[in-house]
Amino acid sequence: MRPVVRGLRLLGAVVLGTFTALVGLLFVLVTLPFPGRPRVRAAARRLAVLETRRLGLDLTPRGGSETRYLAARAPVGVLGGLVVFLLGYGVATAAALAWSWGRGLPFDGMMPTPPLVAYICLGGIVLLFLDLSGLAGVDALERRLAVRMLAPDPTEALRRRITELTESRAGALAAVDSERRRIERDLHDGVQQRLVALSMLAGRARRGRTELLEQLHEQAQQALTELREVAWRVYPSALDSLGLSEALAGVAERAAVPVKVVCELPGRLPPTVETAAYFVVSEAVTNADKHSGAGLVTVEVHGYGTMVVVRVRDDGVGGADATGDGLSGLAGRVAALDGRLTVSSPYGGPTVIMAELPCG
Repeated sequence: MRPVVRGLRLLGAVVLGTFTALVGLLFVLVTLPFPGRPRVRAAARRLAVLETRRLGLDLTPRGGSETRYLAARAPVGVLGGLVVFLLGYGVATAAALAWSWGRGLPFDGMMPTPPLVAYICLGGIVLLFLDLSGLAGVDALERRLAVRMLAPDPTEALRRRITELTESRAGALAAVDSERRRIERDLHDGVQQRLVALSMLAGRARRGRTELLEQLHEQAQQALTELREVAWRVYPSALDSLGLSEALAGVAERAAVPVKVVCELPGRLPPTVETAAYFVVSEAVTNADKHSGAGLVTVEVHGYGTMVVVRVRDDGVGGADATGDGLSGLAGRVAALDGRLTVSSPYGGPTVIMAELPCG
């Protein structure tokens, strides 16, 4: 069944390609006197993009090549039309032959005899094979032509990739520095102040103020809690021992706002991917708790092939700043893995933070 479906899709692509080739050729002929006009170039680019989508190619046409591509693929489209015509003609002839001989009538003055039937069947199979090979050949030729004329120059693609890696590396370093600064602030403004107060209480208690022992114990408990919070921000130990799902459950338990977690993964992810997914959720939940006034945060983690998608949605007031330290740091962390972070937070809400992380 699958070969039949693929064959029909191939036939449809070649038929559609024949019509679009004629449209492209007509466009080239009409706009030939105006090749440099912005509207002409924009229209040529749109036609070229439609062709790449028809072929299922993920290409961004390089500037200036679209019109040449439309002109060059016109003969290929016409060739595809001829192959489809021959296939249709052969099928129609076979159907007419079967209809006539099935009713006991001659076809083109010929009555069925065993040698004649064997000869026609063998010839029909050979011609059908040639037609199907022609369809596959036209499709392969169109793909090769599109890649050759529209794909970026290999040297330019390499330069672009180097630039992307440089930017992602810089973003990762900036994210690490930002995280270090945040940890320092947490230690200085929270735990350090708590320990100073704890030391003063201990000194006063030693001078005979026994009623301060209960307060001293309470302060010690609060200091331990804050130290645990800082430690979890640095790296959650549950991530290594229990996995991403349990670590996210810990985020939900510690959050001041209700958090619903749905984590559906086929197995353990690479450590770097688990870490990035954890911090995306942790930062998003922290922001929702501090700034959004949300009543519910929903966390969804799903695997799609070689990608893991993390989606965090809150029903707060919106207005999250994607360029702020926290979210921009997350974007750098995700980009370092060749992933992508998107933030949608219109005023009035909801806020949706989504990270797409490659794990293959």
